[in-house]
Amino acid sequence: MKDLLPGKASDRGVTARNNRLFVEAVLWGARTGSPWRDLPDSYGHWHRVYVRYDRWSRKGVWLALMASLAGEADLEHLMVDGSIVRVHQHGAAKKTAQVAEAMGKSRGGLSTKIHATVDALGNPLCLLLTFSEYGQAVALIDGLTCEAVLADKGYDCAAFVNAIQCRGAEAVIPSKRNRLYPRTLDRHLYKVRNLVERFFLKLKQFRRVATRYERLARNYQAMLSLVSAVIGLA
Repeated sequence: MKDLLPGKASDRGVTARNNRLFVEAVLWGARTGSPWRDLPDSYGHWHRVYVRYDRWSRKGVWLALMASLAGEADLEHLMVDGSIVRVHQHGAAKKTAQVAEAMGKSRGGLSTKIHATVDALGNPLCLLLTFSEYGQAVALIDGLTCEAVLADKGYDCAAFVNAIQCRGAEAVIPSKRNRLYPRTLDRHLYKVRNLVERFFLKLKQFRRVATRYERLARNYQAMLSLVSAVIGLA
């Protein structure tokens, strides 16, 4: 990923000398879930690492990194799903800003919903954050062309199915019990949907992803993007 990061000789400004060390520092925090202040001295001063991480987050560097690595995706079919993560008390935003920062109330406290789209190989293509579980299905496949979209029964709604079919793709989604005219389901293809669940399992091996410590949604999205890029390269 070195050619996709700022600080190359061809970029304007100062040439970076320690991009690798900096990325490793961020990944250490992502893996361990430790506070920035606990960053080992071998990675440099924790505050400089955080400031640089935040600056790259504001500039969209992490999002661009994930998007660049997803450029050679296998779009034979797409899989969409979502997962809920708890928000740590140190990452909680003010009540008036919780919706804007993708935090919603649940029985256990504040939580964030991660919505993901993966390609036919299980590599991430799109990640969205919301404060609730609903309303993001169509956005997950926006701008993507494929032969089929795989999702669980929770995504069986007319708007999403119509959006898939309008793209010329097949909706491989089990029909709900209350549907008057159930669709036929390619059960052999539907078995492949486990790839998106495996992606979430890999994602949550990083403790700073499994629990949200970032107060700002863009910083948490940046952490997700970096971890997803690493998963895609593995």
